[in-house]
Amino acid sequence: MNWRQWEPFYFRIVREMGYSIEEDRKAAEILRALLLEGDDYLLREELEVVVGRKAYVFGCGPSLGDALREFDFSDGTLIAADGATSALLDAGLLPDIIVTDLDGRISDIKLANDRGSFLVIHAHGDNVDKLTVYVPVLSRILGTCQTEPLDIVYNFGGFTDGDRAAFLAEELGAREIVLVGFDFGDVVGKWSKPGLRAHSPVWESKRKKFEFAKELLEWLEKNGRAELMWLHQ
Repeated sequence: MNWRQWEPFYFRIVREMGYSIEEDRKAAEILRALLLEGDDYLLREELEVVVGRKAYVFGCGPSLGDALREFDFSDGTLIAADGATSALLDAGLLPDIIVTDLDGRISDIKLANDRGSFLVIHAHGDNVDKLTVYVPVLSRILGTCQTEPLDIVYNFGGFTDGDRAAFLAEELGAREIVLVGFDFGDVVGKWSKPGLRAHSPVWESKRKKFEFAKELLEWLEKNGRAELMWLHQ
């Protein structure tokens, strides 16, 4: 998904969720500056070699735990959406790539990064404080944003960590994308936020995010080159 395709989705999201375009743009600039300062950032071509023909994208839905116990994921690239990193580590799996806006358990994201996981860190108006604290202590980072892309900060489309991870897999060459733990129901998985100790009833802003994420994944299913499949939907 290029910027022109993403732009109408983005403007709807900004309007309905009450976000600030200017704050999102400012966050993208801050992320770019942090990446240049650290000089350990990735270009898309460098991350592209990590993504194989088949990619598993792990969301944080309640079905994730059962899926990790029941299925073998050794035949594809493992891409974790933010908090799903913790579930994978608990199951003895190391994500190849973590897509995050730094809203998950940072200690687990840092642990996986130290063990070799690549990071795709997303900038938006509400996470500038986390960017400034955590980007300098993390490594092997590809930066993304939800406004117009910059030279080393990309926008492949997608809104939540989960659907952005699917768009990333598509953009970087996967031809088969399996979505794991994408439930979009009335229950939020306990991995969605560090403060959740158990699965939780969905709250209104999360429900809206689910609706956008599902719409975007349906767009990708119809318009992308990769075959998109849902596990445990």
